[in-house]
Amino acid sequence: MKIIDGKLLAEELNKDLARKNLLFKQKFHKKPYLAVVLVGDNAASSIYVKNKEKQANIVGIESEVINLNKNVSEKELLDVIESLNKNNKVDGILVQLPLPNHIDSKNVIDNINPDKDVDGFNARNVGLLAMGIPKVIPCTPLGCYKMLENITNLEGKKIAVLGRSNIVGKPLAYLLTNKNATVTLIHSKSKGIKEICMNSDIIVAAIGKPKFVKHTWVHKKSIVIDVGINVISERGRRKIVGDVDFEKTFSKVRAISPVPGGVGPMTIHCLLLNTYNLAYLKVNL
Repeated sequence: MKIIDGKLLAEELNKDLARKNLLFKQKFHKKPYLAVVLVGDNAASSIYVKNKEKQANIVGIESEVINLNKNVSEKELLDVIESLNKNNKVDGILVQLPLPNHIDSKNVIDNINPDKDVDGFNARNVGLLAMGIPKVIPCTPLGCYKMLENITNLEGKKIAVLGRSNIVGKPLAYLLTNKNATVTLIHSKSKGIKEICMNSDIIVAAIGKPKFVKHTWVHKKSIVIDVGINVISERGRRKIVGDVDFEKTFSKVRAISPVPGGVGPMTIHCLLLNTYNLAYLKVNL
């Protein structure tokens, strides 16, 4: 397997999730329910939310999108979240990021009930993941893990994670460490990045820089997961590329995920899976 096809894997996993949701509905007479809060009119966020809504419908999850004006105050947003926290019908709450600059994203996320925090970003859920007893695993790291798990045994593997964001890098490092991998978390102050990558079995690029990882940083047994989504201009055309120089790297490695069609579909699958899991936990308390 040269291409790690996240779209195909997500489709396969979504079929199984649809069966679980059908059984859930038959047993509990309701569908798992996801509430998405979208603030403002960011085009990329709007497209992403529509895709989530479409996929939720396909797998049998009821979803609601709450659209708020970009000028909404932080207090008004927190009031919306509190109403969702108290709404017993809602199993999962997602606040689409990024939020406008006048809103404290961390404060908003930490006001989501941890038992409904479908993104897994609440400080309590991050702490549980770091301790190795996760209740909710952030969607993109979980998607990356499932892609890797599908092609290799992670135990003992040396993994370089490029990027230490709270959304991808840090939670992914916790998750992979919990699976007995040896993780090097690379950031802007790291030295010898090329050498670290060359000495790793797996590279996960989540640094937000187009074509940052070069073909000279890999070897023939490397497995590469590209989380990056960057828009560049090439020959006068807008093009979406990852954090890895895919064209030059493809022939040099054992396996690599494409952009688009790699991590993105798996992130949405894991969002829907987290929604199901939170709904199931709630009815079985």
